[in-house]
Amino acid sequence: MVERERRYWLFKSEPGCFSFDDLKNCPDMTGQWDGVRNYQARNLLRDEIKPGDLGFFYHSNIPEPAIVGIVEVVREGYPDWTARDPEGEHFDPKSSAENPIWYMVDVTYVRPLVRPVSLDEIRKHPALSGMELVKRSRLSVQPVRSEEWEYLLHLADTTR
Repeated sequence: MVERERRYWLFKSEPGCFSFDDLKNCPDMTGQWDGVRNYQARNLLRDEIKPGDLGFFYHSNIPEPAIVGIVEVVREGYPDWTARDPEGEHFDPKSSAENPIWYMVDVTYVRPLVRPVSLDEIRKHPALSGMELVKRSRLSVQPVRSEEWEYLLHLADTTR
C-alpha cells in the first residue's frame, strides 16, 4: 500500500462560536469539526481530509481575522450527526442516518502560532496570492499548498 502524502488545510471558525481556545479546552484537546453546510467543503471533509493532515485554525468574522494556531486531523470524515438534531442550529431535515448529507472530521490542538498572521498581512505577500483565503473564498475548510504552509509558518514563527 502506498502511503499518502500529508496535506494541509485551513479551518475557519468564528471565535464566538468555536475558538482555538475552545478546542484546547475540549477533552484530550480534540473536537469535532461539525456544522459545515457547504457542498464543496463537505466534499473535502468526506473525501480529501485524512488523519495526519495538518491545518491552520483561522478566526473569522472578527475585526482582525487571523490564523492563530495549528491542528491535526485525527479522524477522517464521518456523518455529521448535528444535521439530524432537530433542536440544533445545524439541523437539516433532508439528512438522515441512511442518507448522511453532511460530514465532519475530528481535529486535535497542536500549538498556537508564535504570533497570529492576519488576513491583511497574508494579502501583502505575493507568495500567498493564490490561497483560497485571499480569493475571498467563504469555504470554512480550504486546501493550503505545502509551499504556502511553510511560508505562513515562517511568518507566524518570526517575532517582530
